[in-house]
Amino acid sequence: MRLSLMLAGFLCATATAFVARAQDKPVLTVLTYDSFVAEWGPGPIIEEVFERDCGCDLRFVGAGDGAALLARLMLEGARTEADVVLGLDTSLTAAAAATGLFAPHGLPPAPDLPLPYDDPLFTPYDWGWFAFVYDTTRLSTPPADFIALGASGVQIVIQDPRSSTPGLGLLLWVKAAYGDRAAEIWAGLADNIVTVTPGWSEAYGMFLAGEADMVLSYTTSPAYHVIAEGDVTKEAAPFSEGHYVQIEVAGRLAASDQPALADRFMAFISSPAFQGTIPETNWMYPATTSPSGLPLAFDWLLWPEKSLLMSAAEAQAARGPALAEWRAALAR
Repeated sequence: MRLSLMLAGFLCATATAFVARAQDKPVLTVLTYDSFVAEWGPGPIIEEVFERDCGCDLRFVGAGDGAALLARLMLEGARTEADVVLGLDTSLTAAAAATGLFAPHGLPPAPDLPLPYDDPLFTPYDWGWFAFVYDTTRLSTPPADFIALGASGVQIVIQDPRSSTPGLGLLLWVKAAYGDRAAEIWAGLADNIVTVTPGWSEAYGMFLAGEADMVLSYTTSPAYHVIAEGDVTKEAAPFSEGHYVQIEVAGRLAASDQPALADRFMAFISSPAFQGTIPETNWMYPATTSPSGLPLAFDWLLWPEKSLLMSAAEAQAARGPALAEWRAALAR
């Protein structure tokens, strides 16, 4: 009896000590968009791999779509519990930098981007071209540009530029392609828009349900259907104006209480372990291509002849006027 009690006491003390040590692990909090942390997204894989080496607890916190991240961060300010923000893009980095909340990352530029990009506060982790995706069984000949789309009866679903980076990217795409004629383009597109969703997931779900002919997404989106479903009926429509590039980035918060761990995660972003998850979970191009290359399905994707991208400062300046043009067109 005494031996049993002693053994029980030892096991209890050991378990308590183990729990205490587990609770003593440093916590790194990464604020990101919802699809990144979904069970089919890159978050779970990245969490497992990073925790294996860091001796820490990596916690992803989803906060809607990409543009919603900045809104939340601006609301929380230096009080935020986030150590790293992952999911902004170059349309938002000027506004994010202006908050003064981010610290320099000290990392080299990513080598495999379609256009030069080097920012002291934000490091890229993936990129892609925006495009309208359609189902070839429902739409045999898609419009070849924004003007043709506006003149057609094709129904589209897009995302809200106030909460979604694809939605904001579409505004900048039209602005970069047409400049002062952007309001005219939106006037033509207004009748084509079935609805405007808060984020990408809702819009793409509506498209797959047959509620629209085309959806604002990426040239890489068809790769998901090929690889995950064996479905070759989804394609990205080539637009003669060119396609706008989205470069998604991460940044470390200056007020992080885990600065060394945050820096370690920022460096981890460019590693093969992180970058290798991107093509088949986030369905984008990695900022650094792995030695094994890209999945074969990526060879069949649309590769636009012309890339459009505003600098961070240009995007910041264009955002207000472009949003006003968009709202005016949809209000009619």
